Amino acid sequence: MAGAPPTVTDASPDSSRRVSFWLDDLVVRGLDDLRPRTALTASARFDVCLIGGGLTALWTAYSLAKSDPSLRIAVLEREVAGFGASGRNGGWCSALFPQSATSIERDHGYDQAVAMRRTMLDTVDEVGRVTAREGIDCDFVKGGTVTFARSASQRELAAAEVEDSRRFGVDALEYWDERSVGARFGATGLDDRAPDAMFDPSCARVHPAKLVRGLARVVEALGVSVFEQTEVVGWSAGRVGFRSLDGSEAEGTVSARHVIVATEGYGAHLPRVRRRILPLYSLMIATEPLADDIWDEIGIDHGQTFSDYRHLLVYGQRTADNRFAFGGRGASYHWGSALDPSFERVESVFERLDAALRDLFPAIGDAAITHRWGGPLGVARDWNPTASYNQRTGVGFAGAYVGDGLSTTNLAGRTMSDLVLGVRSDLTRLPWVNHRSPLWEPEPLRYLGANLGVLGMRLADAEERLTGRPSLLAGAVGRLTGH
Repeated sequence: MAGAPPTVTDASPDSSRRVSFWLDDLVVRGLDDLRPRTALTASARFDVCLIGGGLTALWTAYSLAKSDPSLRIAVLEREVAGFGASGRNGGWCSALFPQSATSIERDHGYDQAVAMRRTMLDTVDEVGRVTAREGIDCDFVKGGTVTFARSASQRELAAAEVEDSRRFGVDALEYWDERSVGARFGATGLDDRAPDAMFDPSCARVHPAKLVRGLARVVEALGVSVFEQTEVVGWSAGRVGFRSLDGSEAEGTVSARHVIVATEGYGAHLPRVRRRILPLYSLMIATEPLADDIWDEIGIDHGQTFSDYRHLLVYGQRTADNRFAFGGRGASYHWGSALDPSFERVESVFERLDAALRDLFPAIGDAAITHRWGGPLGVARDWNPTASYNQRTGVGFAGAYVGDGLSTTNLAGRTMSDLVLGVRSDLTRLPWVNHRSPLWEPEPLRYLGANLGVLGMRLADAEERLTGRPSLLAGAVGRLTGH
């Protein structure tokens, strides 16, 4: 998270572990003390400079170092690797992409939509292949995603999604009826019957902090220089300005032919990124470990992730140590794309998440919530992520994953590597490559639009519970976001 807001001032291991359950778990288990790596304290020259220490930068560094070991590569991170979204997310390594296949088909044609879907499915397996090969133990288990359809309107959405996927012939989605779901899961419906569900086999459960911290160690072993406590203050073609935060007060410049910006939601306070990315907060909770007999009643297996078809998104997994890790949207956007640690802990959102989890799976009873955390994800104006690179200036940008970044970062890294090295490949021909989203509106329009969107999704869920029919309001909001 290069260039984080000045309100984050404590770079100690204790402050890093408080960021999420995942990072805290590393310390508790003695797997990582989160002690910051050495800061960059003098001007230097590299071939490639990556701004940000999350999965996008690290996967790019990994792909470049594997492709050309002679490259001198630097990663600059203000806090510690994985401090941002890469160490806070829900742990879904999925084939989800913010733009649906139908939307990609509309803009780029059927063949490009199919190519994007095939690549996303392969990316899930690629993460599994690399982590196994490199010895990164990140609890990777590919158990698929179960999305519960808990009402008549949600069943319509599930059936439509499965039917639409068949037209492209790539995703192997399955529709499970209430008899099948009721026999396997202790999930409740919103009416007088058990839920139906859509099952997507192309998702793996991972421990995101184990993944990002393990990947950082792997790229270092490949010769990549990872500098932490190093704040990027600006960049241009061939140049990155930095300031050391290790107490030395050193300032300097990295000279590099290739400069890749990979800051995701945390880049929103930087002038050159501010209207390109909107930081939208997503919050999470984790329970204490649950007994095996409770999990038998709940029905979620190791490796499975889960959600439902409400419009205000929720997402969850069964962790390797038998906790629920459960999150969702609902936090407000803050004026001027402001970022602050206080925005990561909103009690009303935590309470809604707690209530939603217990409503969906009553078998958890009075299990304690042990961790609460959150962070911003990056959203482009058209909800379309990108892997972009300007061959003339040598400046690239990757991100705007809208929460679907744990796997897409791997694809971004491989794609950015090909773009930097001038390799024409199937990856560089994908429709998201060099996509340029429109800028977000200036304030107050950005503030009004973003928060009306969050409110609209909440009201859409209430509308469906009241009417029993698909929400008209959800359709209107979806058109605004390009879906």
